[in-house]
Amino acid sequence: MDTVLIDLTYLVASVLFILGIRGLTHPRTAVRGNLFGAGGMLLAVVATLLDQQIFGAGPEAFAWILGGVVLGATIGATFALKIKLTAIPEMVALLNAFGGGASALVAGAVLVGDTNPSTQTAIATVASGIIGSVTFWGSLVAFDKLRGLLLPDRPVIFPAQQILNALLGITALGLGVMVVSTPANTEFYVGVVVVASLLGVLLTIPIGGADMPVAIALLNSYSGLAAASTGFVLSNNILIITGSLVGASGIILTMIMCKAMNRSLINVLVGAIAESGGARSNADEVYAGRVKSTSAEEVAMLLDGVRRVVIVPGYGLAVSQAQHQVRDLAMFLESQGAEVEYAIHPVAGRMPGHMNVLLAEADVEYDKLKEMDEINPSFEQTDVSIVIGANDIVNPDARNDPSSPIAGMPILNV
Repeated sequence: MDTVLIDLTYLVASVLFILGIRGLTHPRTAVRGNLFGAGGMLLAVVATLLDQQIFGAGPEAFAWILGGVVLGATIGATFALKIKLTAIPEMVALLNAFGGGASALVAGAVLVGDTNPSTQTAIATVASGIIGSVTFWGSLVAFDKLRGLLLPDRPVIFPAQQILNALLGITALGLGVMVVSTPANTEFYVGVVVVASLLGVLLTIPIGGADMPVAIALLNSYSGLAAASTGFVLSNNILIITGSLVGASGIILTMIMCKAMNRSLINVLVGAIAESGGARSNADEVYAGRVKSTSAEEVAMLLDGVRRVVIVPGYGLAVSQAQHQVRDLAMFLESQGAEVEYAIHPVAGRMPGHMNVLLAEADVEYDKLKEMDEINPSFEQTDVSIVIGANDIVNPDARNDPSSPIAGMPILNV
């Protein structure tokens, strides 16, 4: 396939990726954006396979590549069809891991095949190895914590943890310098991958399950940066463009989520998100009789004749899969003349947009989903707020208790 035609195809694919990201910024256009992104990826893959460097490698090599494409497509389609919405964050973590791992492996393969690479290629290879390995193992730790397999959901912290992380980072960079200076000794690259892998684990284990959405967004950015670095290794423009888009959008999303959770981006970058070490109180000390239980009958009486209701969904809604019942309740209230809206906190659930996806599945109209800044001023005119499976996003301690782990976090004014 002609080089100019391949470059034009890559350009079209890049435009589709940009349109895809633009479409994903709103639930109403998310499906279209996803299709744009998938179409761009299809074009990029086809153009790459028809490149003379690939197509001319011989039928045996081409068969291996096609076999990998078919196998990967089959596994991906199976996961996409069978995955539950509550498990989407784990799925995203796995996809991040695969992206980072692939980048590190491809860069290593190029280093093995080219015993005398240029300095620029060697530097890009080291970047792919470090970022890809950190992404792979960090994402696997995130997956494990969300899934509850081996590691506890709480932060895992030990003395001098940050010092050890710094030493590992310096060691990885030192080994990277050796790779650049003596690329023929691939043992140094193996050392880079091993040290960076350990660093990826240690950067992620201090992060608790509640903060994992921020970590996943950051790891998504890392996977993009690893892909961009591999693009420089392969001199592949579409990989550079795509990786840069993913890296930039991932870091922007991380910053937005940090602001929504009152977290420091620097702490996220060094894996320092952890629970406060302050004294804990039991439930009796915290609530001190200020909270009273109720019954379904009392709630029904409370909702009788209301004019405005705001529903605040949280991760508990996803776990219980109650979105359809909530939609039915909202429709009944609307049939009685009430106005019903949904207050969506930026970090409600286990990933950005988690509540939007759940409610969209239940055919809740997009116009009724209100972001925090939009709906907060209207809570004073609300008769009843129904909080479902949410805690931190409505917890007044975020404003009133400086020692709280969520102190300073923006909350909904229920």
